[in-house]
Amino acid sequence: MSRWDYWDYYEQKPAREVKGGIKAQSKRGAFGESWWARRWIAVLESFDIGARLNRGRSYARKGQVMNVEVGEGTVKAKVQGSSSRPYRITIRIKALSAADWKKLARALSGEAIFAAKLLSGEMPQEIEQVFTRSGLSLFPAKLRDLETDCSCPDWSNPCKHIAAVYYLLGEEFDRDPFLLFRLRGTGREELFELLDDTGAGAAHATHALQTQPAASELPREPLAANADAFWRGGDLPADLFGEVNTPPVNAALPKRLGGFPFWRGAERLLEALEPVYTQASARGLDLFTGP
Repeated sequence: MSRWDYWDYYEQKPAREVKGGIKAQSKRGAFGESWWARRWIAVLESFDIGARLNRGRSYARKGQVMNVEVGEGTVKAKVQGSSSRPYRITIRIKALSAADWKKLARALSGEAIFAAKLLSGEMPQEIEQVFTRSGLSLFPAKLRDLETDCSCPDWSNPCKHIAAVYYLLGEEFDRDPFLLFRLRGTGREELFELLDDTGAGAAHATHALQTQPAASELPREPLAANADAFWRGGDLPADLFGEVNTPPVNAALPKRLGGFPFWRGAERLLEALEPVYTQASARGLDLFTGP
């Protein structure tokens, strides 16, 4: 038993049920899929807050967290506990200065692969070394690196309500790794501008342009030379639509857009949408081709 569990001096009461709360996508086991999300969770779990971690996981999975707002260096949330009013949560992490971010951008520009991965929406695992070499830290290393507060009566800090929000943040980092950068003081677009200033962003754009076919290589679309035929139109060819089939990938657009931020549904958004897309494709094909 840890020292935190020993001092649970107030009576534990069941949390009030919440409708429409933010539910963790993880139903069991570890939170977070990407290395950076799990690294964030590992920081919380290293603080030795005892059974509050299990309760925090339970709160996150049950949907007790009602809302989460992420800003530069600050996270504010409301968590429904046993009280009639939700508890107010604040998590603060020291934001890096503008000078620190410029130094990091210069360091990142020295490694083309780092800048390329960031520009494609991926956080390279070696990026922690870049922070370390710059005398900085991407993740909070110690409990005092985080300032947390909850309006609940539990004097332990962090409490289970803070832990629930912390777990949900880890899952949100899976969806959007740049949210972690925002917590440390800069957003996605600001980071790209810094990389552009160092030449890393421009180099990536130049490479993208070089890999695109030149205009002269693109097939030209023939135009009708007869103006009367153009304006009056004509009979539609029998194979106007070509071969019509159901899409090879269901829900391609939602998959491209990624997960919905702080999803509140009982099941994952894509898991809910894919059957709808499958049924709609089949019905659309039947309507087009006939019974």
